[in-house]
Amino acid sequence: MRTRTKPALNVPSDAVHPAPLSIRVIVNGQPRTIAVEPRTTLLEALREGLALTGTKKGCDRGECGACTVHLDGRRVLSCMTLAAMQDGRRITTIEGLAKDGRLHPLQAAFIERDGFQCGFCTSGQIMSAIAVIEEAKAGWPSAATVDVARPFTAADLTTTEIRERMSGNLCRCACYPNIVDAIADAAETG
Repeated sequence: MRTRTKPALNVPSDAVHPAPLSIRVIVNGQPRTIAVEPRTTLLEALREGLALTGTKKGCDRGECGACTVHLDGRRVLSCMTLAAMQDGRRITTIEGLAKDGRLHPLQAAFIERDGFQCGFCTSGQIMSAIAVIEEAKAGWPSAATVDVARPFTAADLTTTEIRERMSGNLCRCACYPNIVDAIADAAETG
């Protein structure tokens, strides 16, 4: 019995290992230059390239929210965002929230309300929660907003609104009631 061999594929080596690209970003207020392969995610660039390990790799497919960061002030899932496309952008991670040794009000509220247990999802929860409050201040309605014709304000952030707006962030420890309370507290004070 004769075995057939498959013909060799003539794939150029640069197609298998593309050359790194140099991108300049501002991360937590600091200008940074990172060399990234074109298919490197922002999550990988932050964790492996810049050693910012506060942003967590949970599901690695945009389902859990543990990798949430702010990109030019808007929340994004860094595991679904290509780093090479972020040249010139401003990125904020959990490490960039505290100022002058003082916790961000949402970080303090999470501690006060015991909004975490294992802590794995906490950085993504906090980054999303900050965006929730900012989106409410900007007047953005959600799927839970009863009257989208009426201007929305942060004062309209009911527990139903907060839960809807945070629905992309999962907590394996089920600390949801405490997370919602922490966000409500921060929305009232900020």
